[in-house]
Amino acid sequence: MLRSVLLAAARNKRVEHLVASAPVSRDVVARFVAGTSPEDARRVAAMLAGDGLAVSLDHLGEDTTDARSAAAARDAYTGLLAGLGAAGLTPAAEVSLKLSAVGQRLDERMALDHARAICQAAVNAGTTVTLDMEDHTTTDSTLGVLAELRKDFPDTGVAVQAYLRRTEADCRDLAVAGSRVRLCKGAYAEPESVAYQGGRDVGRSYVRCLNVLLGGAGYPMFATHDPRLVAIVEERARWYERDTRSFEFQLLYGIRPDEQLRLAHDGYTVRVYLPYGDQWYAYLMRRLAERPANMAFFLRALSGTK
Repeated sequence: MLRSVLLAAARNKRVEHLVASAPVSRDVVARFVAGTSPEDARRVAAMLAGDGLAVSLDHLGEDTTDARSAAAARDAYTGLLAGLGAAGLTPAAEVSLKLSAVGQRLDERMALDHARAICQAAVNAGTTVTLDMEDHTTTDSTLGVLAELRKDFPDTGVAVQAYLRRTEADCRDLAVAGSRVRLCKGAYAEPESVAYQGGRDVGRSYVRCLNVLLGGAGYPMFATHDPRLVAIVEERARWYERDTRSFEFQLLYGIRPDEQLRLAHDGYTVRVYLPYGDQWYAYLMRRLAERPANMAFFLRALSGTK
């Protein structure tokens, strides 16, 4: 119930105004978001890289509905990538891209053109792009754009979401040589007809998908903070005789930082998903919905307690 309320709040402009205007919100946002500027993003990325962690930077923004905003999002990414390259932060730092930020819902061809420009900027900077997955209505479009991008930019990665009933089959299609695939649980409100609703069913789907990816020839990226799933990935990777550098773990900035360092110390590639920008509200609501501990942190901040 709480998760449903939070996901609904993610799209509620009135709630967004109340949360964004609360003085204590800055403390919560600072835990999960690098800051609002590219300089903030580079600063935190450099700090994480200094700890032996890789980074995937997300310029926050989605559901763009006009061409000017889509072009501005493209330019934000190309500028970010140029800055990362100049700062020597690549290839440890890559970027994550929501296609809706560059106009996917407005014009898929325009979004593809903008994504091409971002991928080219990534190549110029010596790094890669991973396409984020959004709600289920965009899945086919995102995979179609991915196929087009990989013709010229074969290192382009993509996220898939274990709570969708289709994802195990998508993993079978994607688990090919050179294919970078991020497996996450999923963070959007979806109908039962397309998505598993219970945590146990989502977890079981995640395990089936991770077995498909580890058994394939691609490069899996396991996005999870669940200690049980982390342990299963480690065990199944050994069973499939996977080298620790043939896959990676991904964790969100601000969540389980000690575990991030532990996994890196054990020889795994660990990539921190690092968002930045002023459009942080929807991202924050989904993070709160995913994990009760995040909600407890938020409530303590609102009440003024530590």
